[in-house]
Amino acid sequence: MDELAAAAGRDPLDFRLAHLTDPRARAVLLAAAELGGWGGGNRGLGLARYKERGAYCAVVAEVEAEHDVRVRRLAIAVDVGRVVNPDGVRNQIEGGAVQAASWTLKERVRFDRRRVTSADWESYPILRFSEVPGVDVALLGRPDEPSVGAGEAAQGPTAAAIGNGLAAALGVRVRDLPLTPDRIVAAIDA
Repeated sequence: MDELAAAAGRDPLDFRLAHLTDPRARAVLLAAAELGGWGGGNRGLGLARYKERGAYCAVVAEVEAEHDVRVRRLAIAVDVGRVVNPDGVRNQIEGGAVQAASWTLKERVRFDRRRVTSADWESYPILRFSEVPGVDVALLGRPDEPSVGAGEAAQGPTAAAIGNGLAAALGVRVRDLPLTPDRIVAAIDA
């Protein structure tokens, strides 16, 4: 969507809103944009409805790309229908977002010709505590709607928001994960 917005000369949030008719999707986008301070800096946006019938989740990622890629903050808005346990929903969304950030920035299974070679924490990196972004979650309660659960609602839009934030920061779209310096250089060279 960000690439389509750029081709149309439009802001990514405005472009999405102009093409969305689902009021719940629009609501999470607007809430995440407000929570994440949309409109300035190296921010990316992601939106998904989990498995096309579950929770709505929108993410704004504040990304920094100097020597490596760092996510400073994730602002997330989620609509899970009726919220039964607000702390449980927040915990699930925060955990999923941090896991997705780790996948997007660090994690990669390595192979040789016969086996997996990334078999320990030295050869399979994950985010360190010092690299975990701040995460803010806004719950959009819908008491008249059925609960659909939080599940893995944050994973897809978090990865998308980080990728879009990196593109906003560098002006280059990196299509291979994880978003490591060598992959960024390859995207620039391409």
